[in-house]
Amino acid sequence: MLSAPCPPDEAIRQRALDDLELLDTPAELYLDTLVRLTRELFRVDSVLISLIDRDRQWFKARIGLEVAQTPRDISFCGHAVAARSPLVVEDARLDPRFADNPLVTAAPFIRFYAGQPLYSLSEQPIGTLCLLHSQPRALTPEEGLRLRDLATLVEGYLHLRTLGQQAQMLRQAVSREQRKALIDPLTQLWNRAGLQQFYAREQAAAGEQGLQLALIYCDLDHFKRVNDQFGHAGGDQVLWQSARRMSAALRPNDLLVRLGGEEFIALVSVHDAGELQRIAERMRQTLGGTPMSVGQHSLSVTASLGTAIAAAGEAQAALLERADSALYLAKQQGRDRTVHANHPH
Repeated sequence: MLSAPCPPDEAIRQRALDDLELLDTPAELYLDTLVRLTRELFRVDSVLISLIDRDRQWFKARIGLEVAQTPRDISFCGHAVAARSPLVVEDARLDPRFADNPLVTAAPFIRFYAGQPLYSLSEQPIGTLCLLHSQPRALTPEEGLRLRDLATLVEGYLHLRTLGQQAQMLRQAVSREQRKALIDPLTQLWNRAGLQQFYAREQAAAGEQGLQLALIYCDLDHFKRVNDQFGHAGGDQVLWQSARRMSAALRPNDLLVRLGGEEFIALVSVHDAGELQRIAERMRQTLGGTPMSVGQHSLSVTASLGTAIAAAGEAQAALLERADSALYLAKQQGRDRTVHANHPH
């Protein structure tokens, strides 16, 4: 196996990637949608937006692959980044660079690979939009142009994101090393520690905008049955898809957290209880509106939700407890519904 080489100007390239504030950040709806559509267009097993970090490739968006990162030295994308040019491998078993690569000899058993480099605003290669498939195949010239065009869309979004408000918030609120501890590796959402980190900031931001901070507590119904029927790997697929669907139902500045297990929290800023109810119902309907795919099977998943609007200066624990009580009532009343907690006296 030929390890992925480092470019001669690696320090400059790495600095360009670090400046983008992309590594170890939550999944984003636009990129999740783009990789899903790319997989459907090319009819491959997996599509990744891969960022080449110091000693790893980390996936900002992924579909069809369970892991969130792999070592850099075994990455196909590292070769494309080092060469600053598209890389197509029609059958990895026949390519001396990759024939004995563990990603070829073991899961995900890569045979076909096509990667289009992604560039920073300073024209440094930071990663790729790449296609993976478990059967050998070729990439036609027309497909190569489509992959390049899709990579251009990815680049454009990443550049705009870097200049946006959310990236500025991340720079001010948490360091990159802190972010690693605040991200749930399975769903690529903020975790419980992330909720604690950002609650006060979200509360202050809502007040500055003349809005009220609210919490939506969501629990997937009968999730134990999913694990019993499909195993934990199947349960993980449902959690991943649930996270994507909830993200799609929320607004760009809403904060979505995986609290643990099958429990999720959304922190949202609203004008009133009616607006909160509409957001929660959109989440519930998006989750249960169409069946999810678990391997070759189709599964209907529903959720129960409890909502609460924070009183002035209300602590996170108190707001969470009120939303949890409303969630308990939703389950008592038959599940697959939303219940709103009364305002505290």
